[in-house]
Amino acid sequence: ADVIIVDLEDSVAPHNKALAREVAARFILERRAQTSSAIYVRVNDLTTGLTDDDLVALVPARPDGIMLPKSNSGQDVQHLSAKLRVREAENDLADGAIKILPIITETPAGVLAAATYTGTSARLAGLTWGAEDLSAAIGARSARDEHGRYTDVFRHARTMTILAAGAAEVEA
Repeated sequence: ADVIIVDLEDSVAPHNKALAREVAARFILERRAQTSSAIYVRVNDLTTGLTDDDLVALVPARPDGIMLPKSNSGQDVQHLSAKLRVREAENDLADGAIKILPIITETPAGVLAAATYTGTSARLAGLTWGAEDLSAAIGARSARDEHGRYTDVFRHARTMTILAAGAAEVEA
């Protein structure tokens, strides 16, 4: 695998967040020498109030990157970058050591702001997309049609991600 993603967001029940942080940090520390894959952590989104606790617990383990869910614009990347700068300094890591991979299509605002990621941060490792949260946000019954293909809204979101990544000169 190119990247291992440790999830602290949707797969973790609220009452298990603290334990999940401990397990994730231990996993990263133990696996670092055993893999050539990059290790990213999908933190809780910035609106939850849980992101800072995620970073306090995980930055000492030195993940390669942070996957930022429900990113609404390039400003969210800048916000997370500032938080990372502080945590890196506290843990004797170089400024910019930890990259950011935002999921830009989980909210309608995120899709519409796809062009705002260009030039946001040297930490920007790429842009990625997902249909599930967007489906819930817009009240869609399904992201796919009867043939299993994404419907127009979700194909548009995916296309916007590809175009925005191209404009920002990062991977999609």
